[in-house]
Amino acid sequence: MADLDGNGHELHGGLRYPWPQVPDSGQVREVAEGVWWLRMPLPFRLDHINLYLLRHDHGWVVVDTGMNTAQTREVWEQVFTQVFAGQPLLAVICTHYHSDHAGVAGWLAERFRCPVYMTAAEYRSLYVTVPAEQAAGWDFLDFHCKAGMDEAQAGELYQLIQNGHFRPLHFNSYRRLQDGDRVRIGSRQWRVVVGRGHSPEHACLYAEDGSLLLAGDQVLPRITPTVGVHATEPEADPLREWLTSLEHLRSLPDSVLVLPAHERPFFNLHARIDQLQAHHQAQLDRLLASCEAPRTACELMAELFPRLSGRFDELMALGETLAHANYLMAEGRLVRELHHAHYRYRRALLAPAAEAAGGPTATLTIPGSQSVA
Repeated sequence: MADLDGNGHELHGGLRYPWPQVPDSGQVREVAEGVWWLRMPLPFRLDHINLYLLRHDHGWVVVDTGMNTAQTREVWEQVFTQVFAGQPLLAVICTHYHSDHAGVAGWLAERFRCPVYMTAAEYRSLYVTVPAEQAAGWDFLDFHCKAGMDEAQAGELYQLIQNGHFRPLHFNSYRRLQDGDRVRIGSRQWRVVVGRGHSPEHACLYAEDGSLLLAGDQVLPRITPTVGVHATEPEADPLREWLTSLEHLRSLPDSVLVLPAHERPFFNLHARIDQLQAHHQAQLDRLLASCEAPRTACELMAELFPRLSGRFDELMALGETLAHANYLMAEGRLVRELHHAHYRYRRALLAPAAEAAGGPTATLTIPGSQSVA
């Protein structure tokens, strides 16, 4: 039996959960005045995304949309009838561009002729997609082969991300959100709080009465948001951006009710930030300890993620492994060398010099054609 506090909130893993049970798939629950939690099904092991429906004057605003699937549209049709009760959708807000968050934003906008709000970097990222009927390019294959795969394995990953589930419907205009913007929805004023690392310019919404944080994927309970390096930007350092963004969120009150995109709403934001930081520090330490001898990214992935259940998990785990490797390389604690066709990572022989104020800076190198023997 779960431990409960004086308010009847479930206590688990250092966090407080006001609702021990989640809504059934496709059902809603009111979590605050004018705010409904919709649990939308997903076709993965992570089988849901939390969407939020906000009452506004004579209609509704939705935060995130679900994936581009027939099942998602069926659930929305139920919401239009049972929750909206004939009132219009006035706006769509997408926290970020990922397919489970923006998958049917274009369909909703077209149906209700309403605007979509998101940040500029997220909107642009919608259009960085894998062509539906095109073989993998040299850069995609090169990225994954250097990580330790062969071309057949890389090709399987390419086929996976060509699936229509990962293709949000495009739309031709949007309203730009920026960090610090204020948006009035119903009786509340929300402030845009931008996070980075999980995606380029992720928009969280903080109710300025201190009561609610629509956190998207930036902070999740129990599970950790994916922070990965992928073929589109192989030298990125998203983990540093994400950890910096967590400190930005720490400026919000610990008492805020966090409404995440996955799992259950929770209290104790600061405790969760501490847990997430500790998790990634442990992963960094583990990766570094695995590099006494040179290792490929795929070999390191097996150390960090020993229990993977399929190609999609492998895609995410490789991205996370490379995010940790790039972070350590930027700090001078890890060295990467090209050995034949694969990059191999090893611990730096010398301790990194003290960093200048502002953290490590990028050094751009033009790749040569020589491999390390």
